[in-house]
Amino acid sequence: MIGRLRGTLAEKQPPHLILDVNGLGYELEVPMTTLYRLPSVGEPLTLHTHLVVREDAQLLYGFFGKRERDFFRELIRLNGVGPKLALALMSSLEVDELVRCVQSQDTSALTKVPGVGKKTAERLLVELKDRFKAWETVPAMFALVPNQPGGPDAAPVATAENDAVSALVSLGYKPQEASKAISAIKEKGLSSEDMIRRALKGMI
Repeated sequence: MIGRLRGTLAEKQPPHLILDVNGLGYELEVPMTTLYRLPSVGEPLTLHTHLVVREDAQLLYGFFGKRERDFFRELIRLNGVGPKLALALMSSLEVDELVRCVQSQDTSALTKVPGVGKKTAERLLVELKDRFKAWETVPAMFALVPNQPGGPDAAPVATAENDAVSALVSLGYKPQEASKAISAIKEKGLSSEDMIRRALKGMI
């Protein structure tokens, strides 16, 4: 099991990235909440990881914090929840928001996540309730700090928009929904990460 990687961020292509570890490039898929907190390409980065081995592939998932990885592992233990749905949940809502939904048994936010209907949301909340009794929300420790637009790694507008749309589609949104959500963002000069963050907030 690969539990943690430390290296240099070589490439960002939401929701994927490549982490260069002593010349070996690891391709990882990350939730958007981790993507927002990544440094610039070429900067050092440490990620907590979870390896999923299937018959046809070995998939590596990365998380900025150990707590996020633990949450991901709790989700994929549930019946009917695979890595894709777990990432969609964690991308649409921060860990503390998801924990609060579980503690209050609030289905409204979950049903806005692609692939989660009312019955699925209710089942997830029931199954997670006992698991999360010991979890506490600590928003101050896990506040997101998005990349500043116009920084040294800011992508051209067209590329940033395409990357943002692709990321939303990978989470389960329809291409038309993703394009509409990104087009609705009027502010110019945003990075793809900021576009994704604003689009998801608007969808939820």
